[in-house]
Order: sequence, then C-alpha cells, then structure tokens
Amino acid sequence: MTRKSIIYILITAFCFGTMEVALKLGGSAYTPLQMNFLRFLIGGIVLLPLAVRDARKRGLHLSISDWGYLALLGIVGVCISMSFFQMGVMRMNANTASVIISCNPVFTMIFAHFLVHDTFSRRKALVLFISIIGLVFVANPVHMAVGNTPYGLFCLSVALITFALYTALGKMRAAKLGGIVQTCFPFLIASVINFIVLLVMGEPVFDGITLHTCPVLLYCGFVVTGIGYLTYLCAIEMVGPSNASIAFFLKPVIAVTAAAIILHETVTWNIILGIVLILLGLCINMKKTR
Repeated sequence: MTRKSIIYILITAFCFGTMEVALKLGGSAYTPLQMNFLRFLIGGIVLLPLAVRDARKRGLHLSISDWGYLALLGIVGVCISMSFFQMGVMRMNANTASVIISCNPVFTMIFAHFLVHDTFSRRKALVLFISIIGLVFVANPVHMAVGNTPYGLFCLSVALITFALYTALGKMRAAKLGGIVQTCFPFLIASVINFIVLLVMGEPVFDGITLHTCPVLLYCGFVVTGIGYLTYLCAIEMVGPSNASIAFFLKPVIAVTAAAIILHETVTWNIILGIVLILLGLCINMKKTR
C-alpha cells in the first residue's frame, strides 16, 4: 500500500469511528428520521460533483434499469438501514452500536452468496460463527449495560442485516457504474424519499437547525457521510476492497475510545472480548479474500 492509500484508510476509520458519537450528540436536536434525511442529503451533495465527473469519464448513460437499481440501493441502504441505525444509536451506547455495525462485512458474505454467486465456504462459516459470538458478548442481551435497550438492539440488528444486503447489492453493477456514482445517487434518491416520508408523518424537516446544532449536523453530513464515504471509495480504487476494509478494524477501537472520552461511556470486559472476536473474524475473512 502507498502512503496516500494509508492516509485514505486512516481518514475513513476516523470518520466512521466517530460516527456513532456524533449521531448520538446530533440526536438530541433532531429526530432520527430527520437526522438521517439531513446527513445523507449533505453527503450526497458533497459527492455529486465527483459523481458527475466520474459518470462523464466513464461515458455512462443510465438506463431505466440503472435508475431502478440505484433507487433500490438508496431504499435499502439509507431509508431502511440507516434509519434503523439512527434509532438504534439513540437507544444504545455508542460503543455498542459501533461494534455491532462493524460486523456488516461478515454478514455481507451471506447475501453475496445468493446475489453475486460468491461461494459461502467453510472458512466463511467459521468467520460468521466467531463474529456472532463476538456480537453476543458485546450486546450481552441477558445483562444489558446501562444505556442499552432491547429495542435499540433490535434496531441495530435490522440495520446490520439490511446494510449487509445493501453492500452485497452494490457489487452487482459496481464495475459498470463505479463506486462514487453508486454511492452518491442512492444518497440523493433516498433523501427525496425520506423528505416525502417526513412530510407524510408530520415530522420536522429543517426545524431545529441553529448555530448551536449546526456544527454537529455538518460533521455528520459533511465529514462522516461525505468525506468518510469518499475516502473509503478512493481507498478501494487504490488498494482494493480487502485492504480498504482495514478501516473497519480500526473503527471499533476509535469509536469505543471516542465514546469513553466524549460521552463518558464505560468500557467493559465483554465489549473488549467482543471486539477481539469480531476483529478475529474480520481478519480471517480478509486473509481469505486476499
């Protein structure tokens, strides 16, 4: 890996690693659906110039089928997955939420087996088994830590599974559309859908945006969603998805540290053990991919 690719991976890890803390802070000023709408709208706008440039470079002419595919990605990955993720973050500790969502590369293997014919081998079954054990230790459903709730765990579980589906779906036309186009346009399409949902449900859309709440909103939208996804895509293009996934190794460590410092969340033994098991599973999976 080059120095530039390492920098991209580190920036990605920092942006994604501070996501749960930022979303939890922002959640005190915005409703979960409103926060999801605003941050992906900002993130989509940040990526739009790059997506248009990449589309022109590739000579892309999107068909009705392509637009339908992009809409599907937006609905699954943003409207459903990230809405449940935001609701889960508000009802769980940030460190727990971060570790749970970091397992999405492992669960992606299951959907990839059916969608892109990526064989589900015994090694992958071992990775899945180890990661599930790690998740059980982190969530500790029998004796939940203060700040964690069963409803929050349910929301995060839905977010994890649907985001894994979103990732697997993204592999179907990545070679044709490119990562930036396939990320930006679903963000914007999902933002339109979320806007309509907010109006129908009578929830606030732009209410609550003040000089006091704007910084955390801009951080979630511009830094986490915009820059974070951009540097991740750049890392994938430079060193491939396997090496770029190193960011998911660093994310739980950064998230747990940030939650302890900013939110004063306690780092318990079960979280540490769960992180170790999950990282072990990710390591085995990355070794197989390489």
